[in-house]
Amino acid sequence: MARKKGRPNFNQSEPEFLISCLDRHEDWAVVVCLVGGGQEINTGEAGIGEWLRALLKRFGEWELHLSPHLGGSEYLVTAELEEVLARPSTRKNAGLHLATSMRSFRAESLSKFVREVLDLEIDAARLTLQEFASRYPIVITRDVALAKQWLRNQARGSERFGIVVSSQAQRLKPHAIDVRVKTDPVRWFLDGKDDTRSSFYLEDVATEFQVQGLELDWSCVVWDGDLRFSDQAWSHHEFRGKRWNRINKAERQAYLKNAYRVLLTRARQGMVLVVPEGSDADPTRSPDFYDPTYNYFRSLGIPRLS
Repeated sequence: MARKKGRPNFNQSEPEFLISCLDRHEDWAVVVCLVGGGQEINTGEAGIGEWLRALLKRFGEWELHLSPHLGGSEYLVTAELEEVLARPSTRKNAGLHLATSMRSFRAESLSKFVREVLDLEIDAARLTLQEFASRYPIVITRDVALAKQWLRNQARGSERFGIVVSSQAQRLKPHAIDVRVKTDPVRWFLDGKDDTRSSFYLEDVATEFQVQGLELDWSCVVWDGDLRFSDQAWSHHEFRGKRWNRINKAERQAYLKNAYRVLLTRARQGMVLVVPEGSDADPTRSPDFYDPTYNYFRSLGIPRLS
């Protein structure tokens, strides 16, 4: 609002402002919200929780129809959900929960698997992977070149493939991946195999900001040291100057986790994960940053590409 409308002191969230516009109607109005879980990846994004907070704060007379299945970790609305569900004007409707992802026609359970992986539900993730592994291949390697060849071998005809990485993946430069180089998402997604700027060339990479809401047929997710598996938990980091710094704010930790949620759910037909080996000669790419993450994925039953 400050940048585009000249309103620097605007004090409403986006959901509150949008509902207020419809609230001006004297008779009635309907707001239909399609809100994805775990899709908040940027400062100021608050997901479905902000819609619930707006209703509780200012629009108590509105009748609310929502799915009762919003207790998953990706929604982060436990307190607000309990308060909203206790309101007499709230109607629970299980049919409003879009539980099946339409992104992947081969693996309807991919989103469930990714949630379990990121929530470190190891046993559940193993079982879910077994359910769809035969129709949606997921493989892992430590070699970017090998991953690129796998993508080319899998794709048929005009099926699109490409490399996606976290916007915080600052230490993949030794693998010819530099997130600071600006990628044109239009050319990356639409141009053909003869254009070096397209995803097909496997030179330019896209981050979570460029691929959110879009799909590839086959993807390569290259994992950096920003999100590490360490001591049976995720460790969150950003690279500043010459070293990795730990991210301590819960909000920013959630953004980083959601960034990888976005990256892991872009492919319709299959994907390859790359967790580099690191280097003992480079303290910014220590094998300790990568080996536990690779071992974690292997423990889930993801086959090694060789």
